[in-house]
Amino acid sequence: MTQHDFSTLGVPSSLVDVLAKRDITEPTPIQAATLPDSLAGRDVLGRGRTGSGKTYAFLLPLVARLSATSPKRRPGAPRALILAPTRELVGQIEAALAPLAATTGLTSRTVFGGVGQGPQVAALRKGVDILIACPGRLEDLIKQGQGNLGGIEITIIDEADHMADLGFLPVVRRLLDQTPRDGQRMLFSATLDNQVDVLVKRFLTNAVVHEADSALSPVSTMTHHVLHVDRDQRLPVLIDLASAPGRTVVFTRTKHGAKALARQLNSKGIPTVDLHGNLSQGARTRNMDAFHSGKATTLVATDIAARGIHVDDVALVVHADPPVEHKAYTHRSGRTARAGSDGTVVTLATGEQLREVRSLTKAAGINPTTTRVQSMSDPVLTTVAPGARALPGGLEVPASSDNGGGDSRPRNAGAGRRRGSGSGSAAPQGESRGGARGAGGGRGRSAQGPAKTGRGPARPASGGRRPTGGGGGGNSLAYSTSSSGSTGGSAGAGSHSAANFSTGRR
Repeated sequence: MTQHDFSTLGVPSSLVDVLAKRDITEPTPIQAATLPDSLAGRDVLGRGRTGSGKTYAFLLPLVARLSATSPKRRPGAPRALILAPTRELVGQIEAALAPLAATTGLTSRTVFGGVGQGPQVAALRKGVDILIACPGRLEDLIKQGQGNLGGIEITIIDEADHMADLGFLPVVRRLLDQTPRDGQRMLFSATLDNQVDVLVKRFLTNAVVHEADSALSPVSTMTHHVLHVDRDQRLPVLIDLASAPGRTVVFTRTKHGAKALARQLNSKGIPTVDLHGNLSQGARTRNMDAFHSGKATTLVATDIAARGIHVDDVALVVHADPPVEHKAYTHRSGRTARAGSDGTVVTLATGEQLREVRSLTKAAGINPTTTRVQSMSDPVLTTVAPGARALPGGLEVPASSDNGGGDSRPRNAGAGRRRGSGSGSAAPQGESRGGARGAGGGRGRSAQGPAKTGRGPARPASGGRRPTGGGGGGNSLAYSTSSSGSTGGSAGAGSHSAANFSTGRR
């Protein structure tokens, strides 16, 4: 295969210089495949796995083509539209766009729910070149008369398959119907299912299709392990893995499970932040900043972080709860081994979950190494996460970080959304609502001491972990999300029993 740099693909020298300052000099396969056509103004359908470099594949031609014409900005009428399914992904795109736009004099604005719309409306009224938006909030603003899409020259749909999973495609279709038919359109997706194909046929004209790094192809530098653990080993194993050198991302199935596990790890001395739908936008930003900066070494997240979140040098991804389906496994795992770096993926599975996990990894095209963890001194732990363990101390979590809502998702978009386990708060824009009650979902006791009495009969402690030396009635253990004495057998909002974490039941 002929090697290219960005200049030979047609990227303007001013943008090549911006990339070089960030040590980006060699195009990824999806960039090398799509850039000649997208720079020429053709409609493009790009398929590539998460972490394959799709963001620059559409940002470079977007900026190059807009800066080549530079008409006067018109109030309320942006020139380009990028649609993305989650506010986190919108923020990532904005961060990548900023230096490219700055060197060409283009302006941009993000639009998403969960925050006040005032600054978004003000920017639209002033006039903006590039709008990066989640579909729900953008449709709301247009219905209010705050802007229109009649001047859009280039439209980009990022993570189209995730849009479909979250039920956004009806909103996306309504928005695209408002853009000029003769504008350039680019659609990028990790997978192409029937819903995405309908979008392609309706809105792309003579699209050039490029595929690089199939979503189901494992990354050559990513190793996969399944650790067969007993229920009472799960929390100790997580603590051991998270205390190894490097950044770690741990995935749970529920918002309450993520929150509770983050508290558990902090109580054990591991600086940890969480990312889930019960956080305000400010808390989510603070937590991601802490993880980016290294103040926190571990991020505990629901599937909201499986797409669009890029943090350099994530050494380890741990599926504390096995995901529900293979696409989620692929996208979660894609938080490591990005841009040529090595990475390790670990799935924790009890005996009851092994068959489910085998089916999951097979569907994802993965052949993991499965190992029975016999004890906490098992050498497999240092094999998958090498290095000296350290417990530098947990982080203080502000009491105001929880948020009761902030959802601007389409109200009737039920596709792909699952109810969480007892949470009455709205999920964030783009976050699936819970699904299984797993993931540490609420174990009725904290890490600091034995389980409180009066919590009902003992149940399997998903997160781990029956109390060692702890009395009390019940072992809905680790990751407690309730300060009240809710019964261990309840699956309601206060208790979030750990039983489902250990079995993977939904």
